[in-house]
Amino acid sequence: MSISLVQKYNVPGPRYTSYPTVPYWDEVSFSSEKWKQTLLKSFQESNSTEGISLYIHLPFCESLCTFCGCHKRITKRHEVEHPYIEAVLKEWHLYCNLFPEKPIIKEIHLGGGTPTFFSPDNLERLITGILSRTEKAEHYEFSFEGHPNNTTRTHLQKLYDLGFRRVSFGVQDYAEKVQNAIHRIQPFHNVAKVTFWAREIGYTSISHDLVFGLPFQTLENVMDTIDKTNSLSPDRLAFYSYAHVPWIKGNGQRGFKDEDVPKDDEKRQLYEVGKALLAQKGYYEIGMDHFATANDTMYNAFKDGTLHRNFMGYTASKTQLMIGLGVSSISDSWYAFAQNEKELEAYYARLSQNELPILRGHVLSAEDLIIRKHILNLMCQFCTAWDSKESYFQELLEVLQQLTEMENDGLVIIDDKSLLVTEKGKPFVRNICMAFDLRLKRNAPKTQLFSMTV
Repeated sequence: MSISLVQKYNVPGPRYTSYPTVPYWDEVSFSSEKWKQTLLKSFQESNSTEGISLYIHLPFCESLCTFCGCHKRITKRHEVEHPYIEAVLKEWHLYCNLFPEKPIIKEIHLGGGTPTFFSPDNLERLITGILSRTEKAEHYEFSFEGHPNNTTRTHLQKLYDLGFRRVSFGVQDYAEKVQNAIHRIQPFHNVAKVTFWAREIGYTSISHDLVFGLPFQTLENVMDTIDKTNSLSPDRLAFYSYAHVPWIKGNGQRGFKDEDVPKDDEKRQLYEVGKALLAQKGYYEIGMDHFATANDTMYNAFKDGTLHRNFMGYTASKTQLMIGLGVSSISDSWYAFAQNEKELEAYYARLSQNELPILRGHVLSAEDLIIRKHILNLMCQFCTAWDSKESYFQELLEVLQQLTEMENDGLVIIDDKSLLVTEKGKPFVRNICMAFDLRLKRNAPKTQLFSMTV
């Protein structure tokens, strides 16, 4: 890859788990009533045909990992588990009371925080409580994030018995110096142990999350981590770019100096070498920063054009309606977004008043819906088209003119009706999406809101 291209296009930009991105939500005109209207509209359109997805945020961690950008509460007091589960179930019952019929669950994902902070019995109480007022879709997919240090065989077996077949283990990097810097100490044998357990129990999709660009991380570290990962043969991989945003996360990302973090071409080399090593072992690049074997559902979704992206990241199990439960969770009705209270005490207080604990949100305009589809196409399929009235928007010509330089650099191929991201352009897909981001262009941030794109 040309050094000049990385330097040229490595600018702050969104990761596009939504459009509009959260800083550009119109919170003033949003209301809980408007959210409920879009919720019911989406439910009636999609529940009987594809079902709905649930993301359940479990925020507790016993220690702080300094690379993490998630909403979490650090504690070693496990008595917090029971009241939190009761609150999440109450929130779910408030939603169920709004629905005109039983929801059909297509997907459940437990994220965090650390879902395996919770005991197996408490996770069982949570899931059985959720499912008590639902039906399961024919081809449902339940998944959870497991910490290799505290995921027990009982966790894996209990969740498997409840219908979970996909698990993701956070690995990041195996180098001791890197692990010390990010405060995530976990030896290889811990990851190997939980991976083997999951495979023995019968999980059909085991994923490892790796991160490149971490403090003190070298090319040798990445090669060693990929080599160890390949020895365990996970079905799916996320190979994320570390988002160095200390101005947002405060002291949590100040356990090292800015100069300790790889940048620009040095950082991109970590990804390119890692990607090449994964390709040698039969992993295919899926969307942005994701890889899967040919027998994984995410690979099949990418090939047949059904890959989806939302606040859970990439998913092979697309639904129009996704409800986020738990503190800070974000829901998506396709027509609107709604985020829950981000502070635990406020979340509990709203539920005690029998209110949905919604802090803020955004109702998408007609223009938003068109742009959202183009950005989803680019992020999921590396292409988009404007060959119908429903996909055309007024500023399209201006957007294409802005992409002329990227076309000259060989990053995109543009014709009268479509755009294709080239192999050379895939590392810059966030930049390409930014050309379509009308809200970002109309109100460019005066301070840095986002991590670097490359």
